[in-house]
Amino acid sequence: MSNNNKSTGHDHVSREQENGNSRRAFFRNLGLIGATTAAGGAAIYSGYQYEQSKPNHDFVKVLTSDNRLVEVPRDQIKNIKVDHNQLTKLGREGLKGHRFVMVIDLSKCRNARKCISACQSAHHLRPHEYHINTLIMQESQNTAPYYMPKPCQHCDNPPCVAVCPVDATFKRQDGIVLIDNERCIGCRFCIAACPYSARLFHWEEPVMAESDKGKEYNIELNVPQRKGTITKCLFSSDRLREGKLPYCVSACPNGVYYFGDENQDAVTNGTSKETFRLSELLKVNGGYQLMPELGTKPRVYYLPPKNRLFEFKDERGQEKETT
Repeated sequence: MSNNNKSTGHDHVSREQENGNSRRAFFRNLGLIGATTAAGGAAIYSGYQYEQSKPNHDFVKVLTSDNRLVEVPRDQIKNIKVDHNQLTKLGREGLKGHRFVMVIDLSKCRNARKCISACQSAHHLRPHEYHINTLIMQESQNTAPYYMPKPCQHCDNPPCVAVCPVDATFKRQDGIVLIDNERCIGCRFCIAACPYSARLFHWEEPVMAESDKGKEYNIELNVPQRKGTITKCLFSSDRLREGKLPYCVSACPNGVYYFGDENQDAVTNGTSKETFRLSELLKVNGGYQLMPELGTKPRVYYLPPKNRLFEFKDERGQEKETT
């Protein structure tokens, strides 16, 4: 290998290391570094010693368990099977030090339904199956109607968890309520107990049953889906583990959703990418929870539909006044 080639390779590795340092710093700030790489199923290379005597190797890039991007010879890579039990354990424990929360601004929703499409695509749902849906709301005959997105409220006192006889639905330390479909027996007690009608029962084979056959079950994505079990909003737990915003939050074109961490008193708007102080956002805008009198303590807050950005349109597309 010539000196020129060695110099070029060194520059390349330096650039990769700079990118790796930046990426590590990002995940370290969120407290997510470590389990992220293993949960993502990345190829892990261990014990590699660079051999300059073999200049014609076919190199590939792999991500190591300590979050470094390196190049290794293709014929020396070892594929390590992901520990499914460990992933399930991580999924049940959640992300330490976080208390996730969502804020929905009703003045910005025009029922674009991009949030719904993104959610259905990620979780392999049919068009009539919802983890999140938009309802038409109207306070009285003299007030204008508005759209209200309604996901699972991820209650801090969830009645669905209390009634599950097999520990299939559970509350994580980071505030998220999940379902383990490998434990779910389809009794539907949780559906009866949920006051927000936020759960769905699979009466038929899931839409991607054939293509998902043989895949390892991801408890944080709830895929593959299974007939005879429950599914619901997951706050996109799989995305949070990667340091990303939920599918619905990222897909909304109108900035309806804010998502963040109550422990940090901060939420980020999915459209503008601006970060706001949670307590101030709720106080200034009169934020509220759905049916707080039930004592469920929801982790989803709503901002009232004041100063609306869009005219309301009914199902026939006719505009209605908002004054």
